[in-house]
Amino acid sequence: MAVSDSPEIVGSEGTVTSGSIDSDLSHSLRRRESAVRDRQPDGAGNGESLDVRDRVESTSFMRSDGVTSKGENQSSDVIFTYRASVPAHRRIKESPLSSDAIFKQSHAGLFNLCIVVLVAVNSRLIIENLMKYGWLIRAGFWFSPTSLRDWPLLMCCLSLPIFPLTAFLVEKLAQCKCISEPVVVFLHVIITTTAVLYPVFVILRCDSAVLSGVTLMQFACIVWLKLVSYAHTNYDMRALAKSAEKGGGDSLYEVSFKSLAYFMVAPTLCYQLNYPRTPSVRKGWVVRQFIKLIIFTGLMGFIIEQYINPIVKNSQHPLKGNLLYGLERVLKLSVPNLYVWLCMFYCLFHLWLNILAELLRFGDREFYKDWWNAKTVEEYWRMWNMPVHKWMVRHIYFPCLRNGIPKGVAIIIAFLVSAAFHELCIAVPCHIFKFWAFIGIMFQVPLVLITNFLQNKFRNSMVGNMIFWFFFCILGQPMCVLLYYHDLMNRKGKTK
Repeated sequence: MAVSDSPEIVGSEGTVTSGSIDSDLSHSLRRRESAVRDRQPDGAGNGESLDVRDRVESTSFMRSDGVTSKGENQSSDVIFTYRASVPAHRRIKESPLSSDAIFKQSHAGLFNLCIVVLVAVNSRLIIENLMKYGWLIRAGFWFSPTSLRDWPLLMCCLSLPIFPLTAFLVEKLAQCKCISEPVVVFLHVIITTTAVLYPVFVILRCDSAVLSGVTLMQFACIVWLKLVSYAHTNYDMRALAKSAEKGGGDSLYEVSFKSLAYFMVAPTLCYQLNYPRTPSVRKGWVVRQFIKLIIFTGLMGFIIEQYINPIVKNSQHPLKGNLLYGLERVLKLSVPNLYVWLCMFYCLFHLWLNILAELLRFGDREFYKDWWNAKTVEEYWRMWNMPVHKWMVRHIYFPCLRNGIPKGVAIIIAFLVSAAFHELCIAVPCHIFKFWAFIGIMFQVPLVLITNFLQNKFRNSMVGNMIFWFFFCILGQPMCVLLYYHDLMNRKGKTK
C-alpha cells in the first residue's frame, strides 16, 4: 500500500480532512491503550503499556490510509505504518532474561518446554527400562490373598470414631458443669493418648503389610490432632464464656455433635463451630478429579514397582560398605523417589483434599502454598502442608509463647512434635525403632538456621531453595528409603 504525503480516508462521504483524521487517530490510540491496561492484572504488563505509549508518542510521525467497501457493512479501520524517520529506540530497557527483569514477566513458555523435555526424556527411559527388564509389576500389587490377614488393622481403623464420641461426651459433661476443669483435661489426655497407643498396639501385635500399617497410623495421628484441637478449642471457649458471664454478657459456648461430626471428616485439623461453605457441589468437577487421582495413583505404583523396588533390592546398606557406591545408589534412587513424592503431594494435597472439600462444601481450600519457591527451609515448612502448619501455630507455637517460652524453643518444640509423629508413622508399621525419621526431621532445625543466615546475607537469593531441594529430595528421602528397606529386610531375615 502506498503512503501519501497527506493522510486521507476515502469512503462513502468522500474525502475527510487531515484534522479529523488526527482526532480519530488520537481517539483510537487512547482507546487501544485503555483496552490493554484493562486486560492486564495490577502491577503487570509494564512492557506492553510502554509499547502502546511509544505508539502514542510517535503518532506525529505516522501516516495511514484506509478504504471502506460500499458493499459491506463494516466500519473503516485506520492502518498505521511507521515511517523511516520514526525513532526505534526511545527508552532504557532491560533484556528479558537479565537479573533485574527476569522475575517481572511470565515464563509459561519455558515451563511448557521443561514439561515437553521431561516427557520426552522420561518416555525414552521408560521404553529402555521395559526393553531391558520387562514388566516388573506383580499381579497382586493392588490386592492379594495375603491382604486379608490385615483385617485386625481394618477393624481398628473402623473403631477409631469411638474416641471422638467419648470426647464429645466429656465436653457435654463439662458444659453441664458435672465435672471440674482438671477432670476434663485429664480425661482428654487419656482419650487422645489412647487414640494413638491403641493402633500402635494392634500393628505391633500383627504381622501386617507395611502399607496397611502406615495407613492406619496416619488415620490415628489425624484423629489425635483433631481431638487435641477439639479439646483445646472448647477449653478456650469455656474460658471466654466464664469471662462473659462475669461481665454480665451472653455466653457463646456451645457443644454440638453436628459440628464435631463435620469436623472429623472435614479437610482441616483446626476445630471451630462454623466453617466457610461453598453454595453447591460440582459433580462433574469431582468426577474429573477422581479420574486424575486414579491416574496419578497408578503412576506412583508403576514408578515404585518398576524403578524403586529393583534399585533398593540391588543396593547395599547406605551406611556400610563402599562410600562411593552408596552415594551412587542414593543418587540413582533420588529421581524416581522425587517423582513419587511429587505425585503423592499432588494426589493428597491437591486432588484428594479438594475432592473431600467439594463433597463437604468446605470453603477454605488453601491446603498448600507455593512451597516450591521457598527461599529458606523455614518458609517451606510454613507453606507445604497448611493444615498441619495451622494446627502447629494454633495449638503448639502460640500457646508456648503465651506461657513465656522463647520463640526459638517454641519452634524446636513444634519440630519435636512433628518428628515424633513422623517416626510413629514409619517406625511402627516397619517394626523398626532406629529413629531415622525422627533424626531426619530434627535435622531440619540446623538447616533452618543455615538457610536463614544465607538469605539474610545474600538478599533475593535462591540458595536456601536449592539447599532444601538437595537435602530433602535428592539426599534425605532416598537415604531414609534405603535405611528402612535394609533394616526391614534384616528384621524379616532374623524372624525367619
